[in-house]
Amino acid sequence: MSTLDSLGTGPVKRVKPSKRVKPVKRLKPVKRVGADRARHLLGLAARYLTLTLMLVVMLGPIVWQFLTSIRGRTENVYDGVLPSQPTLDNYARVAESFPLLQYVGNTLTVAVLAIVSNMLFSAMGGYALSRAGWKGRKAVFTVLVATLMFPFESVMISMFLTVREMGLVDTLIGVWLPGAVSVLNIMIMRASFLSVPKEIEEAAVLDGANEWTRFTRIFLPAAKGALAVVCITSFMGAWDDFLWPLLVLTDSDHYTLQLGLKSLAGATTVNDQRIIAAGAMAALVPMMLLFFALQRFFFKGVGEGAVKT
Repeated sequence: MSTLDSLGTGPVKRVKPSKRVKPVKRLKPVKRVGADRARHLLGLAARYLTLTLMLVVMLGPIVWQFLTSIRGRTENVYDGVLPSQPTLDNYARVAESFPLLQYVGNTLTVAVLAIVSNMLFSAMGGYALSRAGWKGRKAVFTVLVATLMFPFESVMISMFLTVREMGLVDTLIGVWLPGAVSVLNIMIMRASFLSVPKEIEEAAVLDGANEWTRFTRIFLPAAKGALAVVCITSFMGAWDDFLWPLLVLTDSDHYTLQLGLKSLAGATTVNDQRIIAAGAMAALVPMMLLFFALQRFFFKGVGEGAVKT
C-alpha cells in the first residue's frame, strides 16, 4: 500500500487539459459607403466650384481685354463675346499712336533699377534684422513694421518735396528713388534668413568665415526663393506705378508706359477701346513672362520662413 493510500487520500486523478477557447471574432464596423462617398463628392464639387469662380473673377477681365484687342475696326466692342473678325492690327496701331518703345524703355530703366536696389538693400537689411547681437534690433524692426500702416498717399506730398529739393523732378531717377527699397521686401528677406539653421552658421564660424562670407556664401544661396519674390514684387511695383510718375514727370519724353497708356486713352483722335485694350495687353506681357520664368522660385520663396519667423 502506498503512502497516499495509507493517509486516506485515495489515488491521484489526472486532470484532463481544458479545450482551447477560440477567440471571439470582432465584428467589423458597418461602412457607410454611400454616405461617405456622397459627402466626399459634395466637398470636392464645392472646392472646384469655388476655384472656378475665383478663376472667372481673376482671369475674366484679362480674357475680355484680349478679345477686345483683336476685334476688327467695324465690330462693336460689346457685340458678343468672341470677335467675328479677329485681327492683330490694333497692336500695330498702338505703336503708331504713341512712342511705345520709348515708354517701354523708360519703364524698363526704372524697373531694373528697382529690382537691383530692392534685392541688394532688402537682403542687407533683412540679414541685419535676423542676426542677434546688436542693441536696438527689436526697436528698428518695430519702427519698420509700423511704417507699413501708413498709406502712400499720406507721405506722397513730403516725398515730392524731398525729390524736388534734390533736383530730381522730371527725371527717371526721381521716379525710381522712393521705391529703391521696400519694407515688405525687408520683412520677406528677414523671414527667409531666420529659417536658416543656426548650426550651419556656427559651423561656418568655426571654419573661420567672416560676416561677409557667411552672408554671400550661406545666407544668400539659401534665400533664392525669397530673392525671386523680391524681384517679382519690385518689378510689378515699378512697372504698374502710375500715381508717382504722374506727379514727378512733366516731359512726355520721360513718360513711363502707364502714363503713355493714360495719354492714349485721353487722346481725342485715338479714343478707341480696341487700341487701349491692345496697349494694356502689351503692358501685361512682360509681367507674365517674368512670373512664368521665376514661378518655381516664387512659390518656394513664399513658403520660406514658415517654420521659424
